[in-house]
Amino acid sequence: MRILRTAGLAVLAVGAVTLSLTPASAHDPNTPEGIAAVQAFMADHEPADRRAPLVGTADGVPCVNGRADKYPCKNVDLLSVLPLSSIGGGNGNDIWGWTDPQSGKEYAIVGRTNGTAFVDISTPTSPRYLGNLPSNGGSSTWRDMKVYKDHAFIVADMISGHGMQVFDLTRLRSVTSPQTFRADTTYTRFGPAHNIAINEETGYAYAIGSNTCSGGPHMVDIRTPKSPVYAGCVSQDGYTHDNQCVIYRGPDADYRGRELCFNSNEDTLTIVDVTNKSNPVQIARKGYSAAQYSHQGWLTEDQRYFLLDDELDEQNGSDKRTKTYIWDLADLDNPVHTGTYNSPAQAIDHNLYIKGKYAYQANYRAGLRILDVSNVASAQLTEVGYFDIYESGDGAAFNGAWSNYPYFASGVVIVNGIEQGLVVVRPNLDGGTEPPGDKFENTTDVTIPDGGSAITSDIAVSGLSGNAPSDLQVSVDIRHTYRGDLVIDLVAPDGTAYRLKNSSSSDSADNVIATYSVNASSETANGTWQLRVRDVYRADTGYINAWSLQF
Repeated sequence: MRILRTAGLAVLAVGAVTLSLTPASAHDPNTPEGIAAVQAFMADHEPADRRAPLVGTADGVPCVNGRADKYPCKNVDLLSVLPLSSIGGGNGNDIWGWTDPQSGKEYAIVGRTNGTAFVDISTPTSPRYLGNLPSNGGSSTWRDMKVYKDHAFIVADMISGHGMQVFDLTRLRSVTSPQTFRADTTYTRFGPAHNIAINEETGYAYAIGSNTCSGGPHMVDIRTPKSPVYAGCVSQDGYTHDNQCVIYRGPDADYRGRELCFNSNEDTLTIVDVTNKSNPVQIARKGYSAAQYSHQGWLTEDQRYFLLDDELDEQNGSDKRTKTYIWDLADLDNPVHTGTYNSPAQAIDHNLYIKGKYAYQANYRAGLRILDVSNVASAQLTEVGYFDIYESGDGAAFNGAWSNYPYFASGVVIVNGIEQGLVVVRPNLDGGTEPPGDKFENTTDVTIPDGGSAITSDIAVSGLSGNAPSDLQVSVDIRHTYRGDLVIDLVAPDGTAYRLKNSSSSDSADNVIATYSVNASSETANGTWQLRVRDVYRADTGYINAWSLQF
C-alpha cells in the first residue's frame, strides 16, 4: 500500500532512499493519515521466528481436530516450515512459484526484506534452500516478484536504484549447495516499485507504484526476458497499488480480445485497456462506500467477477471482520459491487488469488483462508479451509501471512509469513471438506416500510441438535433503491440480536446481496430465527426478496 511509503521514514528500510512522489495518487502518503499508517505498521513489527525448521516427516503433519502441529487449521495439512533464518534472514514479504518445464520440479521464490530466496519444494515435506539473490541497493519491507518464460522479475520499494532484477530460473537446475546469486540483468527505467504484475499471454510486465508514470503501471516488453524494453505508461488515474492484466474473454463483447488491466487504485477499481501501449484507455473507475484502501484483487476464471480486498477497512471500520468485496463485471463500463463476504475471522486481508472454484487469501494474522466461489453470482462465498500461521491470535494488525501461491499442479500451496518464513501446506478440499450443514430458507417477499418501523421475516429451524455454529452463514437478498438506508439484524430464537449491517447515508447503491458469518455458538439451533430490517430514512423503498441460514 502506497501510504506506507512516506518521506522521512527511512527506518522502514535500511539503505532506502527517500523519493519525491507525484501528487497524482488517490491518497498522498505525505499526510498525517499516511504517516499514521506507517507508524501503525511499524508498531506491529515483530522479529522473525527463530525456531528450527519443520521438515523431514514423510507425510507432513495432518490437520486433526483443528490443529496441525501448533497451527489452527481446517482441511489443510502442514507439510513443512522453513524459518527465515534458514533461507537468508530478514523478514518475509511476497512469494511466487515456478515449475521447471523440463523436470516438473516445483520451486518457491520467497521475497524477504534483504533479498529473494529460491527453494526447491519438489519434495514438499523436505524443502531445499538453494540460495539468495541479494536486494539491489539496500533492504526494503516491500518486495514483489512474478515469473515469465522461466525467468523471475523482481522489484522492491523504497530503494532508489533497485529497478527490476531479471533472474534466469533454469540456473537452479544445477545447484547442489546454497549460493549467492547475481541477477542476469537489471531494468533501470524506474527505481523503486511497490509491485509487479505480468501478463504471461502477451509477455508484458507492469511495474506498479514506481517513481514513474504517476505511480501507475509502467509497462515493459519482456518477451525477450533478458532484454526488457520500455513500452509505455498508464498514468490517468495516478497511483496503482496492484493489478491483474489479461487478454479479456469475459461476457462483455465490446472488449473481448483486448488486453485489459484491473487495477486496485487505493479507493477505486479502475479498468484500463492497454492493448495499445502508447495509448492506454481508461474504461471505468468505480469506487465503493466502504473504501479505506483498495489493495488487491483477482478475476474469477470466467472473468465475470472480481474479488477485491481492502487493506484498511478492518482497522478503520466498526466491524472488524475480514471483508471481501464482490464485483460483477458483466458490463465493464459499469462494474457493480454486488455484495460483501464477511469472514468469521478478524484480520486484515492482504493478497488473494483464484484457482478454479477457490479463492486463496493471505489474511495476515488469520493466515491462509480458502473460499469456495461457486455461488459468486449470488454474491455468496463460503470458507472451506484455513491454515493460520500466526497462531497466537487474529486481529487487525500487520503480522503473519503476507501472500500465497496456489498454482502448483501438485496441489501444494506456499505461504510467506512476515515473521514465519516459508510455510508449505496441502489443502484437502475435494473429498476432504467437511459436509455442508443444513440450509433453511425463506423466499417470501416482505415489504420494508419507507422510513418506518422494523419488519421481520421468519425461518423456523428444526431437526438439529445442540447449538448453532460459530460461523453461521446468513445470506441476505434485499432489493432496495438506497441500501444505505437499511439496518439489518439477525434475531436468534431467544431474542438476542446480531447486527449484520448498519445504515450509512453515503451508501447510495442499490440492494443488499451479501453473506454474513455470525458467531451464534451460544444459541440453540432449533427455533424461530428472524431477519429484522428497518429503513431509517425516507424517499427510497424496497423489500426482502429472500434470505437463508446455513448451519
